Amino acid sequence: MTSLSGTKSSTLASVSAGRKAKDRAAKAFVYVAFLLAVIPLVSVLWTVISNGAKRFDGVFLTHSMNGLASKDAGGGAYHAIIGTLEQVGLTTLISVPLGVLTAVYLVEYARNGRLGRTISFFVDVMTGIPSIVSGLFVLAFWLLALGMDFSGFAGALSLTILMLPTVVRATEEMLKLVPGDLKEAAYALGVPRWRTIMFVVLPTALPGIVSGVMLAVARVMGETAPLLLTIFITKAINTDPFSGAQGSLPTFIWDQSTDPNTNAVDRAWAGALVLILLIMLLNLAARLVAWLRRPSSR
Repeated sequence: MTSLSGTKSSTLASVSAGRKAKDRAAKAFVYVAFLLAVIPLVSVLWTVISNGAKRFDGVFLTHSMNGLASKDAGGGAYHAIIGTLEQVGLTTLISVPLGVLTAVYLVEYARNGRLGRTISFFVDVMTGIPSIVSGLFVLAFWLLALGMDFSGFAGALSLTILMLPTVVRATEEMLKLVPGDLKEAAYALGVPRWRTIMFVVLPTALPGIVSGVMLAVARVMGETAPLLLTIFITKAINTDPFSGAQGSLPTFIWDQSTDPNTNAVDRAWAGALVLILLIMLLNLAARLVAWLRRPSSR
């Protein structure tokens, strides 16, 4: 009897040791994968900061390149910053309502319907569209077929094509994570479906929706190809996104980086640093809004 219990305890000890070894191996693998993913990110960030800090100053943030050649010293990206904020703002105003409403329809109203499957199929197709194709579509339809001029709004339309499927998919996944008990409780109290979606489902999924929207914003904010085809390139300040060519940070970086002289390259690095800082600030602002609007904080 004693030998049997001793054998059993030794077997359990060996099994426990094997599990601990596997657990340590899995943890080591996770840490190594994390380091491998962080190293290039930190390297890119350090490179942009170290090179962009040379021209990151008040002059760069408050002056444009109007009247200056690429080889000239001075100048800044004020016109590009204004253009990027306006274009991304218009893109967000168009994409977020359409994307959220589409996701609500797919999750709450058309789970097994033919129309829902068709919409999901086209959303998947749009997810894989190259950025230059969206620019070519807006160029062919909005600028050439309809005869419109280059403008920030045309650029926003091309960015909307890229941002919309990301918003739809992110919102759809967040809505699916909302517990069904919350909706059933609301229905049991006689609350209509639309009010349940507005005041129960969407507020519960808001933090995840905001995260998805910010991922989409971060993606489109750095796109260059569709903007080159729709907003053109200008060195002057244009605060009207509906009329005339308009600058943007991606096109500003592309234009300055193609010139081999030192002044232009320094401005390109500074523009990349401003773009990263804008994305970080927008993410922080969105996180703050989501935190303030979450159900537990109200």
